[in-house]
Amino acid sequence: MFAGTGKLYNQFSAHLKQKFGVKVYKITLDAGFSCPNRDGTISTGGCIFCDEGGSFSQAHSNLLSIEEQVEAGIKNLSERFKAEKFMSYFQAYSNTYKQVKELERIYNSALNNEKIVGLSIGTRPDCVDDEKLDLIAGYKDDYYTWIEYGLQSIHDKTLRRINRGHDFDCFKRAYDKTKERGINVCVHVIFGLWETHDEIMETARKLAELKVDGVKIHMLCALENTKLAKIYEEKAIDFMSEEEYIKTVCDFLEYLPPETTIHRLAGNGLKKNLIAPLWLGKKMDCLNRIDRELLNRKSYQGIKYKD
Repeated sequence: MFAGTGKLYNQFSAHLKQKFGVKVYKITLDAGFSCPNRDGTISTGGCIFCDEGGSFSQAHSNLLSIEEQVEAGIKNLSERFKAEKFMSYFQAYSNTYKQVKELERIYNSALNNEKIVGLSIGTRPDCVDDEKLDLIAGYKDDYYTWIEYGLQSIHDKTLRRINRGHDFDCFKRAYDKTKERGINVCVHVIFGLWETHDEIMETARKLAELKVDGVKIHMLCALENTKLAKIYEEKAIDFMSEEEYIKTVCDFLEYLPPETTIHRLAGNGLKKNLIAPLWLGKKMDCLNRIDRELLNRKSYQGIKYKD
């Protein structure tokens, strides 16, 4: 149904394979960016769930240049998976949080290989402006270009509680400006943020209304040396069970347009830093159970979507 995969949702990896003819692998990059929600510009300490790595899940060191990280990523993935094409993915912290000239130098250095076919930039909606978006739009004719915005929830009360540092209106302004320039947008959301099931579904319906190009779903988790870890130790939060998470993911997918690509459904942080919930460390088990839940429901992404 979706790119001939047998999946009941629009898997981003399958979408890339259909678009480019071969499987496309992401090379995660750390360019030494910071974040205005950690350096004191907005507040200190950042979001309650953010760890020292700024959501960076790989073992690269930013002591390596971007060119070296790209070359190392291509070499490693080519040897392990016989990979042929790649996307450069700026993942750690807020990857538009520098001056435009510096951003141009950094992005160009990540595209300096003929095997790179795409560019993906993870950032916050309060870290873009017209000049930065114009720069990024300049890559889209030659590279499959995405911006990944951390939204987490459409509910301002939730964003305040997690110390996000911006509201939904800020995201909406950034989203509209990005789409005006023809840049693909992937929106990150988190389940388990002290929200009811209905509130989570409100986020799904709003993203469906916006017809976002992609969604990345995370489960709230406590990692070592985060504010959330302390909240968990003080027994001030209960995390979703795996069963509740799986059902919520399937409910969420049912509201999204079939065209929206799904970039992630499970897995958060490095296992060695995970405090809770521990079931999150079994990513493939969770993904398989999501597949089974959709099958058992006779359901699929978009079944409840109304244009």
